[in-house]
Amino acid sequence: MSLERVVTVVPEAGLHARPASAFVETVNEYDADVRIGAEDGDLAPAGSMLSVTGLGVKSGERVRLVADGKDGETALDALEAVLSTPEGE
Repeated sequence: MSLERVVTVVPEAGLHARPASAFVETVNEYDADVRIGAEDGDLAPAGSMLSVTGLGVKSGERVRLVADGKDGETALDALEAVLSTPEGE
């Protein structure tokens, strides 16, 4: 069963550099297959730094997260926290 969530990206840098690194590290802590993409677009593997930074997500944009697996809901909670926390907090 896939779980889905739409989140607004808060860090000023969007999903680039440090925020993207923290996001990918968080994805890889969970036993779940997580994908990310534009709210109405295609999804990319969320555990890949290249895929995440390649999306070009800017601050204030909304992204769709989809998770499958045992830790799906917990992973989405943690990822939402990463994306909704201003950089440096």
